Amino acid sequence: MNRYEGRRVLITGGGSGIGQATVHRILAEGGRVHTVDVVEAGLKATADRAAADGHADRLTTALLDISDENAVKEGVAAAVAALGGSGIDLLVNAAGILRSEHTHLTTLDLWNRVIGVNLTGTFLMIRESLPALLAGERPAVVNFSSTSASFAHPYMSAYAASKGGIQSMTHALAAEYSKQGLRFVSVAPGSIESGMTTGTGPGLPEDTDWSLFTKLAPALGQGFAGPQTVAGVVAMLGSEDGAFITGTEIRIDGGTHY
Repeated sequence: MNRYEGRRVLITGGGSGIGQATVHRILAEGGRVHTVDVVEAGLKATADRAAADGHADRLTTALLDISDENAVKEGVAAAVAALGGSGIDLLVNAAGILRSEHTHLTTLDLWNRVIGVNLTGTFLMIRESLPALLAGERPAVVNFSSTSASFAHPYMSAYAASKGGIQSMTHALAAEYSKQGLRFVSVAPGSIESGMTTGTGPGLPEDTDWSLFTKLAPALGQGFAGPQTVAGVVAMLGSEDGAFITGTEIRIDGGTHY
């Protein structure tokens, strides 16, 4: 299946988790990808895997902090050049961070950091990419919301606010650019294995009241799903198979929040 042959794709957060899985899925489908992340080791791992799969000639990588306006301006210009210099066909905003704390103990610095990366960073990437997207072929943007935008995730008020903002912004952008043929869609993952959910995960408080989490397990299967589960949906949304989907979100959580 080569739905992405000849298509130019910019993916943030490509050094780990769902972003990394999306890079490999798009490459496997014939796309040309430029991916950015703040972790150099993660980008190297992504590039090494692409090389092992025989896709090294269609992947470029760069360090980029998406919360830094000037860096985003330079980074998007470099991405457009790396992808051929004439346009972008798909932007995937997978980069994000998760921090947890009792809300009464949440500092303004923590709040601003989460909002700055997740919501403002997504906005900056879209704003700077718009000229290239409007010059693209059947262009689309896939943003990353979360099940936390619609369902209770205690101790994660900043994260929930950032993801709810992304979801609302996606609707507004879809309406604004619909007549220009540019689609905007959100995915809302939940119960997915990633850097946010494994290891120390969201760093929940030591005195977490687990009774506040009314439902934790997916209805389908055993345990959390791998990041490739979301990558497959993203690939569909950015392809011709998703051509009639815009201004909405798709929840991918195995029924955790049915």
